[in-house]
Amino acid sequence: MLSKQQLKWFEDLSQLDGVSGHERNVAVYLHEAYEAMGYDVFYDNLGSIMAHKPSKNKDAKKVMVLAHMDEIGFLVKDILPTGVLKMHPVGGWFDQTLLAHRVHVHTRDNSIYKGTIGSIPPHMLTPKERLKPMTIDQMIVDVGAEDKDAVLKMGIQIGDMIVVQGPFEVLNEHRLLGKAFDNRYGCVMGLDLLDSLKDVELDYDLYVGASVQEEVGLRGAQTMTHLINPDYAIVLDCSPANDAIDAKALGQLGKGVLIRMMDGSMIADKELIYELVDVCKDHDIPHQFYYSNGGTDAGIVHKTQDGVKTVTCCVVARNIHTSSSILDTRDYINAKSAIIKLLDKRNDLV
Repeated sequence: MLSKQQLKWFEDLSQLDGVSGHERNVAVYLHEAYEAMGYDVFYDNLGSIMAHKPSKNKDAKKVMVLAHMDEIGFLVKDILPTGVLKMHPVGGWFDQTLLAHRVHVHTRDNSIYKGTIGSIPPHMLTPKERLKPMTIDQMIVDVGAEDKDAVLKMGIQIGDMIVVQGPFEVLNEHRLLGKAFDNRYGCVMGLDLLDSLKDVELDYDLYVGASVQEEVGLRGAQTMTHLINPDYAIVLDCSPANDAIDAKALGQLGKGVLIRMMDGSMIADKELIYELVDVCKDHDIPHQFYYSNGGTDAGIVHKTQDGVKTVTCCVVARNIHTSSSILDTRDYINAKSAIIKLLDKRNDLV
């Protein structure tokens, strides 16, 4: 079971709006939390954020734990004369998950307007039209404005962030429902690790933080890894669970931290995978093997400079890339246990 603090981090961070390229709200929250724990904080020029826990050892090795703070969403693409907005997708959406969902539209002056993704009532569609899925380019966002002039007076302009909303809910003892668990899970984990290690002396310099623009090409991970040039990296992310219908499917809620062997952006270093599996077995930490066609920030981290030893410590959630993901808190707890043990082993290796 999560602590009150862990639950608060999950709710606070997942409810913040931060589409790729517009992550400032998340960065501000993390910055304040890192500083409150006593850590130095710095950024790269794209906006990725990092907390630093220096070692007392001279010429210490560098270990980086990296999540990403952006979520998928939309930008305002156009404002129609009728006062509705057209959307441009940011990140990977499945069109059928969107109609009639409520949204926030963020403006330059930090105003937030509520609205909805418009849906045509079924009795206004022909039988043939009902059989055709509506695509994003056909959808509109309605913020209640009477015309284009009213929208402009609200301060909404082309390029503003649109975020699909989903309230945070504790479904039961083990499962949470909410938006943006991909990858505010990793942001929560970063805070949790820093809190657990703040009074622990390490033989290496520890960097814990979150990148920008992962969902559109691992961009912040590239710049932040280049800036730090770590010797070893742990990448945190939330991957798709496939077990809602098939209990034997790859990626199951409650079955533990992922042993991510290969995905679309990285073939895992076998020695690091063996180490992660050994850690889990030695400490009775539930774990599951996983493959994916997608990718994580590890895909760019491991290729930076002359190469970085990189391993992922991910969990799964159902319905990722929607506003209604479901995550199992036991997976979170087990992932944290595995990461702490991996970090302990770094002391033995430097």
